[in-house]
Amino acid sequence: MCINDDTSLQEMFSIYYQAQSQVSVIELYVEFDQLPNMVEQHDHNFDWENYNGDSEEEYEGNYDFDDPNADEEQEDCTIESDVTNALANPHVVKDGKFVIRMEFNSREALIKVVKDYTIHKGVNYRVFESEPTTFYAKCVQYGQSCDWLIKVSIMRRKYCWEIRRYNDSHTCTRATISQDHSKLDSDTITEAIKPLVETDSSIKVRPVIADIQSKFNYTISYRKAWLAKQKAVEKIFGGWEASYEALPTWFETMVKKEPSAAVEYETLSCYRMDELAQDVRVDGTHLYKKYKGVLLVAVSQYGNNNIVPIAFALVEGETSDAWFFFLRHLRTHVVTKVGVGLISNRHESIRSTVFRCDGAWEPPRAIYMFCIRHIASNFLKKFKAPFMQKLVVNIGN
Repeated sequence: MCINDDTSLQEMFSIYYQAQSQVSVIELYVEFDQLPNMVEQHDHNFDWENYNGDSEEEYEGNYDFDDPNADEEQEDCTIESDVTNALANPHVVKDGKFVIRMEFNSREALIKVVKDYTIHKGVNYRVFESEPTTFYAKCVQYGQSCDWLIKVSIMRRKYCWEIRRYNDSHTCTRATISQDHSKLDSDTITEAIKPLVETDSSIKVRPVIADIQSKFNYTISYRKAWLAKQKAVEKIFGGWEASYEALPTWFETMVKKEPSAAVEYETLSCYRMDELAQDVRVDGTHLYKKYKGVLLVAVSQYGNNNIVPIAFALVEGETSDAWFFFLRHLRTHVVTKVGVGLISNRHESIRSTVFRCDGAWEPPRAIYMFCIRHIASNFLKKFKAPFMQKLVVNIGN
């Protein structure tokens, strides 16, 4: 981007603050333009030698980053060093409250402290403004039974985050929050359980839930705890994919360091068709929200009964033509052996397609069967007899 005025300079710093975790410095390319006759006409008496000094203070003074929301009065930015460890040190917010002019060394540190405060208070907040230079939040019951709000913006020159406006009259009760807390997200939980995971990377999910309950007095869902544990494992030990991709480089380095070492390795596909079970199960599910349509999926099993996906297709709907497209290519490119079983529900589009594939899914090349789970479900809907439903399942097995 071209930096040629105060606005573009502010924009440069705003972009930098958003990306400083990946980009540690700002790199500038300076281009000098020749301005004819300017010096002769206007600046005969300008002291260029004194202006071209090396003073760092003078340089910084010429390039202030002016925040339009900032006050005119300037103070030095004293960073709260413990803010970045807010979860480990809940006393960063002194006496359980924020104060005007409290400073934070990053946007992430600010949001972490606000989250920690509301979680421990048993209340919740809604973000009304979240811009590169400002963060403005209010209690969800603001204007009803509570006047809690916090507004933070970047200070001038020092680029710290400073609380500019703050009210605290938290009178809403913990009962307004559900058993879980929306701000107790997987990232917050990840930071809290890192010591547990570092000690035992194979720790079960239940102890993670119990640990969070003891720390925050909230009972999180199994899914949220599981996601947090996976994130913690990846942060501490690295991701599985990255570790796998690093193996060849690691082998090469090891051989260079120790010439007598010998390394041989080969890669295989995630499954082999001859290792799969003798049947293939197909089904479709509707897609919602932004992208519509239907996802068609084919799965099989290893000998140890682990389910493995072997093919999928995105189609406009569960039409006969869509299923024909999927089953024809499934038979041509994936399921090539003879005597395989094809299992599905009783969807008419699938049934009609089987007979359009020129015997590809019919005896002796294949056997077409109906899913016993769907049969049992339909049986229960019609006869309302759970004990007889079990007999149907047993017969099918």
